[in-house]
Amino acid sequence: MAKINGKAIPEAEKHEIIYVFDPLCGWCYGFSPVISRLKSELHSSVDFLALSGGMIKDASPVVNVAGYIKTAYKVVENATGVKFGEKFLNEVLEDDKAVFSSIPPAKVLAVLRIHNPGKCIEIAGSIQKAIYYNGIDVNDINAYTDIALEFGMNTEDFIMQMNSDQIEKIVQDEFKMVAGMGIKGYPSVVLRKDNDIKVLSRGYKDYDNLAGIIRDALH
Repeated sequence: MAKINGKAIPEAEKHEIIYVFDPLCGWCYGFSPVISRLKSELHSSVDFLALSGGMIKDASPVVNVAGYIKTAYKVVENATGVKFGEKFLNEVLEDDKAVFSSIPPAKVLAVLRIHNPGKCIEIAGSIQKAIYYNGIDVNDINAYTDIALEFGMNTEDFIMQMNSDQIEKIVQDEFKMVAGMGIKGYPSVVLRKDNDIKVLSRGYKDYDNLAGIIRDALH
């Protein structure tokens, strides 16, 4: 029997927890350990799916938000304990030519989720760590090849699929699906029981808070 926050969850037909995030959402980066812990405790009785929301659909210069991020990241660190990397803070935010777009990292999730569907929560976390800690260029496909290898996909196949029309369509459909759920902010956590969708959480919540919400929803 699965346990959450030390308490047993009764066996039932397998439902699905949908983690809706955006690769460029700093609070989602801070939330990664929370959703990862929940998955580790519940994966035997609940399926987990990660979806990208499409927060920045058009390329946007980093300089437009750098000032805000330089203050906001400290709030995220203090609330979550997750650290932002020096390369991101000192190089990416200082690069007046850098551009943010949610689409390339959303494609990474889409490609690797097909290849390794049981690991989509971990894939989402690795993408965000690459962006916010390692300071990769989010628009450089080659910058994600280490993540592809981490999840068992060779570089050639990964790059080919990243450039495919199929993945482009999957990502655009994913953004529409998230919008259709009424999700307007990230991170959000959704419970799917059969065809019923219920938003359990909007915005960052710590483990204890969210664990209680999910436990009550699953009973």
